[in-house]
Amino acid sequence: MEEIKINGGVTNEMIEEGVYLRLPKILQNITNPFTGRERDIILTSAIGVLSACLPNLYGVYDGDKIYSNLYVMIIAPAASGKGVMNKSRILIDKIHDKVLKDSINIQKNCKEEKKQSKEKGSDDCPSLEIKILPANISTAEMYSYMGASNHGLLIMESEADTMSNMLNNDWSNYSDILRKCFHHEPISISRKMEKIFEDIKEPKLSLVMSGTPEQLKTLIKSKENGLYSRFIVYTFDEISQFKNVFSFSTRNNNAVFEEEAKQVFNLYEALAGLKKEQIEFKLTENQVRKFLKELTVLHEKILESHPQSFISNLNRHGLILFRIAMILTGLRNIDNILAPGMKRQELLCSNLDFILALRITKTFLKHSLVTYNSFDDGVLSENDEKLLFGLPYGFSRAQAVELGKKQNIPERTIDDKLKQWKKRKVIIPVKHGHYRRTRNFM
Repeated sequence: MEEIKINGGVTNEMIEEGVYLRLPKILQNITNPFTGRERDIILTSAIGVLSACLPNLYGVYDGDKIYSNLYVMIIAPAASGKGVMNKSRILIDKIHDKVLKDSINIQKNCKEEKKQSKEKGSDDCPSLEIKILPANISTAEMYSYMGASNHGLLIMESEADTMSNMLNNDWSNYSDILRKCFHHEPISISRKMEKIFEDIKEPKLSLVMSGTPEQLKTLIKSKENGLYSRFIVYTFDEISQFKNVFSFSTRNNNAVFEEEAKQVFNLYEALAGLKKEQIEFKLTENQVRKFLKELTVLHEKILESHPQSFISNLNRHGLILFRIAMILTGLRNIDNILAPGMKRQELLCSNLDFILALRITKTFLKHSLVTYNSFDDGVLSENDEKLLFGLPYGFSRAQAVELGKKQNIPERTIDDKLKQWKKRKVIIPVKHGHYRRTRNFM
């Protein structure tokens, strides 16, 4: 399998064509009507949405019990076409509607019973349960909905600043909840005045959002706070052309999602109905060896050519890889899971789904690194500092390329570094192909 070339240039490349040809049927069907960036956005957002639709499917990772829940962030300029992400919500709408309707009925019946028996304390009735949680919510409300949830929640938001605004308030700063939920760490709250007490042992939360680069800056104020490293990031900077909105390919794409949503709903109901009997997802011994080898190589390459602080992102992408493989395996085995009398207690990952998950995750890792490097903090890696200060105070692109050759750095990588240095204002262009440093780091 082709290795990721992190030290050979980082670009916001697209997911490989070969991946789409081998996806589980549900993902193939919803991505087929789309091309280019739109197809990548559909796949990326669908993976995030579906990560909230596989209850009672778990795996063991680094000694911990892990479920499929993922955080997804799509970053692109306005008018870039990223809004197509919202179609993926259709996959979970039927589940949300059923969970909400059942919960309302349970609440109603409980209150009626208490009323008929003249028993006080209708507040003792079960809290309202939902599946899709709004980002515009207080911390106390979030705890309440998470406590009532049997199989986890999904936050889906097309404007990242909706969440940013919440995180800037004392009463709705749930950043710590997001960080803990990613690893299913216990969360709890106690408010005497509001009569709230929640103690959630295994919180499950998925998150899918989109926004512009400026919205990202307000959401993630520091790439060191741990929240950024928990996200799958897909980013690009092209502005989409005005498309033919009356062409055959743009007609009623929602119908495709609605049809597949029926399958997703059936899968969710079957897994939720297992109750105490959960299904364990496992990698084969060969896949484990491949997993460790690939992540070790990536670790070494990042240490060689990129900031050491990015290592936490790489480590969490190992968990992201594991979860994506779990999702693909669950979708691939939908017929087996829905079969009458299914008593399977484990799902073994196929080599195909492992390879697909690996390729998808490598693409996401590159996008995460591109975005990570775009944070304007003025800090360079040790290797970048050595390269930059090996050049004159004022230098040309040709000089940078020549120095790169001496250090076995490809021309493409040099161009990428020049681009990132300009964004981070450690160099400024003085004329075409000529730059100067803005300050002395060494």
